[in-house]
Amino acid sequence: MQTAIPFDNSYARLPERFYTRLGPSPVQAPSLIAFNHALAEELGIEAGPEDDLARIFSGNATPENAAPLAQLYAGHQFGQFNPQLGDGRALLLGEVVDRSGTRRDIQLKGSGPTPYSRMGDGRAWLGPVLREYLVSEAMHAMGVPSTRALAATRTGETVIREEPYPGAVLTRVAQSHIRVGTFQVFHARRDQEGLEALYAYTVERHYPEARDPADLLSKVIARQAELVAQWMSLGFIHGVMNTDNCTLSGETIDYGPCAFMDAYHPETVFSSIDRYGRYGYANQADIIVWNMAQLATALLPLMPDPETAVADFTQRVHAMPELIRAAWERRFAAKIGISNLRPEDKDLVADLLTRMQEGQADFTNTFRALGDGGARDQFTDPALFDLWEPRWTERIADEPEPQALMARTNPWVIPRTHRIEAAIMAAVAGDDAPFHRLNRVLSDPFTPRAEDADLTRAPLPDERVLATFCGT
Repeated sequence: MQTAIPFDNSYARLPERFYTRLGPSPVQAPSLIAFNHALAEELGIEAGPEDDLARIFSGNATPENAAPLAQLYAGHQFGQFNPQLGDGRALLLGEVVDRSGTRRDIQLKGSGPTPYSRMGDGRAWLGPVLREYLVSEAMHAMGVPSTRALAATRTGETVIREEPYPGAVLTRVAQSHIRVGTFQVFHARRDQEGLEALYAYTVERHYPEARDPADLLSKVIARQAELVAQWMSLGFIHGVMNTDNCTLSGETIDYGPCAFMDAYHPETVFSSIDRYGRYGYANQADIIVWNMAQLATALLPLMPDPETAVADFTQRVHAMPELIRAAWERRFAAKIGISNLRPEDKDLVADLLTRMQEGQADFTNTFRALGDGGARDQFTDPALFDLWEPRWTERIADEPEPQALMARTNPWVIPRTHRIEAAIMAAVAGDDAPFHRLNRVLSDPFTPRAEDADLTRAPLPDERVLATFCGT
């Protein structure tokens, strides 16, 4: 049996200035690393034998009814506007309507050069492919709106970055790849017809209830506010929150230099290209507002009277910090067992975080250990926790099921950067077992398992990873 994918491609029916049609570049010796059978079933894909999957998801065979194309977009990168970016190493194979009726993209990442590659090779090396596979699937398992990983393949070729690395291709699934930068490119070109077509397509695909561009803006703002608050509640740092990495669907996309914090510190930065901490942990709430302001600017020409609409759009963007704050407070209250939020609870959470910073407490393990009495052991000075605990104990006495709430809110295991790096290095040496084990454990992140407890440990001093990289 050959692999069958029920493509139903709508983006390819948009005007051709939205993309460039081309197929993936073949590779020398494709081999399958991982295939997400559960996700494939959800998408209605009939999976063939492993060698067939390897050919398709490395780009060596284009499945029937695919319509491969590289999407065009622009974007602000670290605050600087680039009027043309686009898929420089990715191709949208096509779309499927999954078993729940949701339309979803299937995209190859690392499939070769495109007209948007900007002198790049269009390829990916094994490390970023495995990182995105692990983190995106872990985020999904933790309930975070996210792109998904369908497959990872080796190419049998070498990719040159700082040094030679084995090449690989990731197959990514998303509700769409429409970005803030997709609107920006047509706005920058003063292409009113293109902007109108993109708006109509986005509304039909993601927000059919949106009444007008102003309402669309508000709905995207609401999703992004909730998303970033959820990131922060998990200690997640995206690392490259450019407007071309910000989706209209409200999904997390582009897991390049991302990381989860170990010891809590609000100024934590991992991304090697984020030299000034623009996208550091605590700054994410401000940056998403800035990104939505760029979307608002791109949507203004769609209003009947753009000049009059400026004040309305500004008000909608300025209301976003309050949405983030409310979502942040609700999520962090749940992390300490509080479901019935009171005004004073934000101070209780803030005090804990301050003490965690001073005591170099591990973010994930501290919150998880609140439910089993071991949180004080996470602090270099346990007295910091002891001074906070009585107020917290008194507060949750009024809550119906604080322990159960904490258990389903605070993950037991996260994709820690040092564990990901160890899995990557093993895979580079030809051993995929650590990757598969990590992927298996992360698929059920809230359930403790004694045999996998080593994956919950914070890094030892010689295991700490201080910088993460995009891989381009």
